[in-house]
Amino acid sequence: MRLADVDPARVLPLAPLVVGDASGDAAAQALAEQAWGYALAQTGQVSEAVTHLRRAVRLGVGKAAAESRMKLAFALVQQGRAASALREVDLAVPVLGARARGQRAVILYHLGHLDDAFADYQSAERALRRSGDRLALQRILVNRGILQAERLNFAAAVKDLLEAERLARELGRDLVVGIIAENLGFVESRRGDVPAALAHLDRAEEIIAHHGGQLAPVLEDRAELLLSVGLVGEAREHASQAISAFRAEGRQLKVPETRLLLADAALLASDWAAAGKYARAALAQFTRQGRHHHAALARATVLRAALSAGKPCRISDPDGMIAALAGRPAAVVQAHIDLALVAERRRQEARAVSHLGIASRARSGGPATLRARGWYAEALLRQRTGPRSALAAARRGLRVLDENHAALGAGDLRAHSALHRADLASLGLRVALGTGRAADVFEWAERGRASRFLHRSVRPPDDPELASLLPQLRATVAELELARAEGRPAVKLEHRQVDLERRIKNRSRLLRATAGGPAEPVRPSELDLGDRVLVQFIEIDGCLLALTIVDGRLTLRGIGTVAEVSGLLERVPFALRHLAKRPRPDVRKLLHATAAKLDELLLPRADRPLVVVPTGVLHGVPWSTLPSCRGKPVVVSPSATLWHTAANRPARARTFAVASGPGLPGAEEEARAVADIHQTANPPDATVDEVLKILGTAGTVHLAAHGRLNPDNPLFSALSLHDGPLVVYDVQRLDQVPETVIMAACDVGRSVVVAGNELLGLAATFLERGASQLIASVVPVPDAATKELMIAVHRRLRDNLPPARALAEAQEELGEPNGFVCVGA
Repeated sequence: MRLADVDPARVLPLAPLVVGDASGDAAAQALAEQAWGYALAQTGQVSEAVTHLRRAVRLGVGKAAAESRMKLAFALVQQGRAASALREVDLAVPVLGARARGQRAVILYHLGHLDDAFADYQSAERALRRSGDRLALQRILVNRGILQAERLNFAAAVKDLLEAERLARELGRDLVVGIIAENLGFVESRRGDVPAALAHLDRAEEIIAHHGGQLAPVLEDRAELLLSVGLVGEAREHASQAISAFRAEGRQLKVPETRLLLADAALLASDWAAAGKYARAALAQFTRQGRHHHAALARATVLRAALSAGKPCRISDPDGMIAALAGRPAAVVQAHIDLALVAERRRQEARAVSHLGIASRARSGGPATLRARGWYAEALLRQRTGPRSALAAARRGLRVLDENHAALGAGDLRAHSALHRADLASLGLRVALGTGRAADVFEWAERGRASRFLHRSVRPPDDPELASLLPQLRATVAELELARAEGRPAVKLEHRQVDLERRIKNRSRLLRATAGGPAEPVRPSELDLGDRVLVQFIEIDGCLLALTIVDGRLTLRGIGTVAEVSGLLERVPFALRHLAKRPRPDVRKLLHATAAKLDELLLPRADRPLVVVPTGVLHGVPWSTLPSCRGKPVVVSPSATLWHTAANRPARARTFAVASGPGLPGAEEEARAVADIHQTANPPDATVDEVLKILGTAGTVHLAAHGRLNPDNPLFSALSLHDGPLVVYDVQRLDQVPETVIMAACDVGRSVVVAGNELLGLAATFLERGASQLIASVVPVPDAATKELMIAVHRRLRDNLPPARALAEAQEELGEPNGFVCVGA
């Protein structure tokens, strides 16, 4: 029995032997069956556990039978049979007293009776402290800590769990130490401290796996955490794995809870049909399990999916749903917002105002995401009194989120977390459009794009483990490429590469930012454009708008649908790729016709230098192919604020450095020619460490190498050097980057666009770390085509032309269209 508690996996081969040895002794058999059943429950074999625990109840008498009923109740809860579990534990309470009340509290918690559960925990804790039963007290503290976290009493939750961990260590319950670490991860996830939560979950996974425990709860908590920072794809993957594991372990109780996570992920991905499907399936299962509180959560999610899809919303008892959600502040706030929207549809203004008024109270306390939802409700409410007040509330909500996310050290977490800004930013933009004031539209277009770039320069702290993993990845990739070239088996190396990338990604997410904080977007009056024209593109409700600033005057015009422009844009890289391989008149004609149409739709008729601030699909446009851009300096910037910041950054000394990578026939020759222009060295066989050194010291760096944008894992986008890839994580660790970076490599000027117009990739990272200008291609380009262009660019840079003008003149001189753009300022 002792072994079943501390190392259940070791019990399973021994249990049948012990039961056989106890034949003829009912008391011994009862204890052996109880140990067997408890070990099975601990290792996820719940159905078998119920069989053995029922046998233990039948064989036992008095206290022994009551102990078996307690463990049977635990297993029945895992099966989702909470009512049956409650009957068993109520029979144990007269015999076991406080310990059984603690178990009853767990069941009441799963049934959604949070106040009754808390009362039982309080009563049991006092009795157990008096009696000195440390094992039962440790269990009570773990479960009460989870309940405290649900109620957002985070300090109390952490206090309970840390005391429980101390007791578990004293009692030698190592598996339970891992389970407590998982619960600490859950608490920090609810509190919004992502690095702390990830660290706890990593520790939990290691300990629980070592002791053969159940990893499904860790997968579930990790899915919820990843969802909180907008990593929808990864969250879905972990939630799906958790459901499979819960089913395999017979733990049906947790399946519908995890289905609700999948529904939330689908909502964030705007997949309304999937969200409704998952929520309805969860609702049916909660109803069968008699868990009315959780059923209310599922009903609220079904309502939100229908609202988002624009479908009719039927809800028979909204007040009952709200009442059933008591004790879940975030769910209550969201339900009030959704019911307000339903009331507005039905023109029940007083009811809508009442719901929004209740939801808006959340802005005064709790985790950042909860306060932001409160400010969102307040902004919706204030729309009735005037746009100025509504916009002020939306600003406050965005600031709450931005201040919270500023502590994230990992670039992908900061970028994807912008997903939670979307409602506030869209609301602000709609209100601004309604005012008819172009300056308001400009402000909210800025607030809704690339907010990560509005934070002051953020650099993850030095981390020895991350620093050791990156060279291992380079060595593995170099060995893998050699094996493929020689035709050798490479499966083990491929698995090692995947494992190292996973470890690097996970390690980076544990880091906190050492600097940073949100900055206000630039005002139009602060932009010193000179003779330039700024065109800021805006996407709203499937349509594109363009806001143009010429000589300080703002004008707003409609462009067309996103679908129309996307269809045209798909033709451009296709044509450029085919022209680079073999010039054909029909392809050239297609390119010219498409470029002319895009030019007409997107750009103003002004023969001046351009500053372009794209949105969504427009981030990948090779602007030099458009007729009105040929020979004209065009700068592409993720936001006007970033352009303003970079344009006003003090210029650094123009020191030049050059490096080239392997496998490109013309790269070495190109690098030598560029080095000769600037009379600088061209290190042969440049390694990643050598290139990182010049990136950290030179003012302008030219890199001629194979480039690769990794759309599925953009932080592993890379430049190939002689000892392996230089990836985004390498650039993030630099104290300083060059003022100007020129990458004569395919595709690395393009970034992966995620929610909120956040960008991920090499180019985006150089800009985030402080580069003022970057010249790179947004489409694949042949090696031979870049050499002459780069030489022409560098001759002009040597003559002190700004990078955008140098690129424009070089492209005009050579005449052939290409995908190179100047990004930054």
